[in-house]
This record gives sequence, structure tokens and C-alpha cells, in this order.
Amino acid sequence: MTHGSARREDGTGSPAEATDDGLHGARPLWRQRDFGIFWAAQTLSVLGDSFALIALPLLVLEATGSVARMGLLTAVGGAAAVVAAVFAGAVVDRVDRRRLLIVCDLVRMGLYGVIPLVWLFGPQIWLLYVVLPLCEAVGMLFAVGYVTVVRGLVGTERLTEANGRLNATAAAAGVLGPLCAGLVAAWSGPAAAVGVDAVSFGVSAMCLFFVRIRTRAPDEQPGKRTGLWHDLRAGIAFLYGHPVLRSLTALLFVFSFLTLGIYDLVIYHLKHDLGHDDGTVGTVMAAGALGTVTGALLVARIRRRVGFGPTWTGSVAGCGLAFAGLGWARDVPVVAALSAAFLACAAMGGTCSLSLRQEVTPEHLLGRVTSAFWTLHYAAAPIGAAVLTWAAEEQGTAPVALVAGATCVLLAVTALFTPIRGAGRTVSR
Repeated sequence: MTHGSARREDGTGSPAEATDDGLHGARPLWRQRDFGIFWAAQTLSVLGDSFALIALPLLVLEATGSVARMGLLTAVGGAAAVVAAVFAGAVVDRVDRRRLLIVCDLVRMGLYGVIPLVWLFGPQIWLLYVVLPLCEAVGMLFAVGYVTVVRGLVGTERLTEANGRLNATAAAAGVLGPLCAGLVAAWSGPAAAVGVDAVSFGVSAMCLFFVRIRTRAPDEQPGKRTGLWHDLRAGIAFLYGHPVLRSLTALLFVFSFLTLGIYDLVIYHLKHDLGHDDGTVGTVMAAGALGTVTGALLVARIRRRVGFGPTWTGSVAGCGLAFAGLGWARDVPVVAALSAAFLACAAMGGTCSLSLRQEVTPEHLLGRVTSAFWTLHYAAAPIGAAVLTWAAEEQGTAPVALVAGATCVLLAVTALFTPIRGAGRTVSR
């Protein structure tokens, strides 16, 4: 498809903005140098980050024995990410995005590196409540910047394919990461696993130093600087004006409230309810990551065949069904299979949502729209994580998982009565 001629069917019939797809689309993704380095950097980063995904909840559980305290840490980190999302779009749309990504990686390397050093002198739970919110805030800034550069690397036509590959290899790293994290935590303690995470951010920053990202054209520049409130309103206005994105934002607000605490719930179920060790936790998380690999690799093909609406709606329904069964599963293989199913569906739904936003949003608004989307999307998620884990501690994991999963299925049914249902195929591959 030639430059500027792309058309899409996203439920609105609006034409795609002009891109340099002809330049990017001519070569396979694996032969594009800058995308390849960027791809490697993100895979390495996720490999280490999966250590923290396991290690930080284990540090809290080891010191307190409380799933509610685990959920509180998740909630505090999530709240910091929501606050950061308010500012992130305005920052990303105004600065050199490549430099921003490098700085974010270096800052997280330093922050996570403090934890294993302090833990040498004994557990300090308060430190986690300081470091994690800061890392989550910086991570949100990185995530918004990350979304805005992918289109500049591969062009609009290959967005779903590129996002699927990024998610798939990140998940493949996540297969090894949780498994190794569980083993490291069992042998040397969870703090050592956090140290691996810190190193990974340093390696990612070094890789990003060699990536060249397309410079925004003059008509894509943000123009005169405006206030924070104006920037946030600009992103919200675009979301509200796009029927599919408006419906997605509303439904994902509830979905995030229900699911942000799922990792804490699975870890607590394995260790408290079923009596397994840290190594088993890592193995189950690794099996779950295989689900993410599968979902991310399949999403472009499925979306191309059935369209955005059925792919996204089916993914949310699949997440709900898997979540509903997690608390009732008594055997480790069943817990692992359900975790894999949940993450496979989450990967498909998340990649679809991300790709659609990248496709329909003008370049100069992409940071602010992404920021507004995530601010609204995750606004209630920290509260949801705290409520979910508190309820699990009080009532048990089984009834809580059943209620949360059934509500996710209800969200999928609700989507059938919104413009999401009619959102069809796009040019993305």
C-alpha cells in the first residue's frame, strides 16, 4: 500500500492519516535494524522485570504473611502510575522520545538496585512502598513513550504485527523470567531477584542508545505549549469523539478494577491455600507467560480474519472464564493452565486495543491520547487491587475469583451493544 493511500474500517469509516508506510513496509520486520534493536531492548527489559513481578510480592508475603499487604503494595504502585499518566502525554509529546526512554530505564535501574543493597542489612518493607511507586510512575512515562515510537519505527500497516511480536517475545522472556525468579528467590531470596531486574534496565538503556527513531515532521509537532489541563483535555476529547475508543475506555475502566490484583491472588492461592513454595510460583507464572506468547502471536491473524470487535470481545470473555476458575483450582497444572488462558486472552485484547489507538490517533496527539486513555483506564485499578486482595483474605480466593471473572464476562456481553461490535478489519497486519 503506497504512502498516504491507506484506508481502514475501525467502526467509524475515517481515513487513515498519511504515514511513511511505504518506507517501513517494504522489508520484513526482522530485517529492520532499528526495530530489531528496539525489540531486543524491550525483551531484555521484560526478562528482568518479570523478576520483580514475582520478587516484590514475595518480599512482602515473606515479611508479613498477608495478601492484603501484597495488594496494598500493588495499589500504591498502581496509584502512582495513574498520577503519572496525567502528566506523561504532555511530556512525551514535547521531548525527544528516544532520550526519554533511555533516562527512564536508567532511573529504574538505580531505584530497583537499592532494594537488594538495603536487604543485606535486613527486610525494610517501607522501602518497597517508596521504590515501587517511583518505578511505576517512571514506568508509565516510559510506556507512553514506548507506544508513540512504534509507529515511527514500522509504519501504520505493520502495527498489529509489530505489537504482536513485541508482546510475544516479551512474553517469551517472561516464560524464563518467572521461572528463574522463583528459583533465585528459593535459593538466594527475593531481593536478589530484584537485583537482576535492575541490571536488565541498564542493558535496555544501552540498546536504546543505538536506536534511530523517525523524527516528527513539522506538521506533527505539538506547536505552542499549553497547560497540563489543556493537554489532558485534548486527549480526552479525542477519545470521547471516537465511538470505539470511547466504549473501550469505559469498559476497560471496569476490567482493570477487577484484574490488576490477579497476580497477587494467584501467588497467595499457590502459597497460602495450596502450600507450595516460591519455585512453584515461578513455574506457574512461566506457564502463564506462555499463554501471553500464544495470544500475542495469534492476534494479528485472528483480527485480520474476524475483525477488531469479535477479537477484543472474545478476549475479554476468555479472561473472565479463566479468572472465574482460578480460585477453585486445587492442582498446580490446572492453576497454570488457567493462568495461561487468562494471559493469552489479555494479550490479544491488549494488543488489539493498543494497535487501534496507534492507527487512528494523529502523531502529534498520540502521547496525550495514550496518556488520557491510561489515566482513565487505570483510575480505579489500584482501589480494585486493594479490594480484591482484602476480600480474598476475608472470604477466600475462590468466591472472589468467581465474582470477578463473571463480571468480566458481563463486560464482554456489554461490548456487543456498543460500537465495538461493529469495528471491523483494519489495514494492520
